[in-house]
Amino acid sequence: FRTMEQKSEEKKNASGKPDYYFDSYSHFGIHEEMLKDEVRTVTYMKAILQNRHLFKGKTVLDIGCGTGILCMFAAKAGAKKVIGVECADIYHKAKQIVKDNGFEDTITLIKGKVEEIKLPVDKVDIIISEWMGYFLLYESMLDTVLFARDKWLAKGGAIFPDKAKLFLCGIEDQEYRASKIDFWKNVWSFDMSIVRELALVEPIVDTCDAQQVITDYSKLLEIDIYTVKKEDLDFTAPFHLRVQRKDFLHAIVAFFSVEFTRSHKPIGFATGPADKYTHWKQTVFYIDNPITVCEGDTLTGVLSCKRNEKNPRDLDVDLKVHRKSLKYGDQEHSRKYRIR
Repeated sequence: FRTMEQKSEEKKNASGKPDYYFDSYSHFGIHEEMLKDEVRTVTYMKAILQNRHLFKGKTVLDIGCGTGILCMFAAKAGAKKVIGVECADIYHKAKQIVKDNGFEDTITLIKGKVEEIKLPVDKVDIIISEWMGYFLLYESMLDTVLFARDKWLAKGGAIFPDKAKLFLCGIEDQEYRASKIDFWKNVWSFDMSIVRELALVEPIVDTCDAQQVITDYSKLLEIDIYTVKKEDLDFTAPFHLRVQRKDFLHAIVAFFSVEFTRSHKPIGFATGPADKYTHWKQTVFYIDNPITVCEGDTLTGVLSCKRNEKNPRDLDVDLKVHRKSLKYGDQEHSRKYRIR
């Protein structure tokens, strides 16, 4: 996945056209980062190879196959036919990778957008895809998985993974906030607060230490990929957090988990501050000003998320937080953010 700086540059170069998304996945560096993400890759490998009884003799569709790694796991698990779809130019390297590893008789790769291609089969038994983005839904690749589900998945077919949950928590983050947000208040004695506003609007994707977390977790969204509809992915949901120690609230943090429930034994992973590192890290929404909190205080609120009208791969987020405290009373925070 790209850094926030790279994404901004790609936006600028794209002149509003969505092709930057596929262009960015043509670079080998992005695939190197994902392949080296042990949590991600090992979980998918186990979910496939430990369920050979589900894959043996079946037709499998891999959406956004990249280098073909999941295709090859599926072929290794005994799939009769594996179809990988990839729109980025990494497709050409993936074809050679498939050939070099002796899977060209089992794996067929197709270059193009899932919504525009024609498959060599009418139905598939299993859909596999690593569709998750920052904040779970960034880049809207799940939309494509749902399109494929409705068009090609056979009755009773399986989706890997098939469950996802999005969570929130509150963190203390004085040091990093000072360097990334409040820095703009005094830059070599000059007031550049106008840039601080820009920094606040765009959430930061980074890792948070578990010791920074000052609340419990609140589940914001739960997705069943067998039944969810595209329109459900624009959502408004309430949350409730209980503060666990006296501190300052500097940001609300979002992270997600996924599950492969068709597996004969439970398997999945989470991307929270207390979990093992993944390339998704966490998504940090800084609030305008720190909020003082005590153990037992509550943070309630509502988060609304919808696709950006100009670029539906971006997300517009509206976050409202209300602190209720016996010691400090009530305090509100409200801000609109854009994940891009």
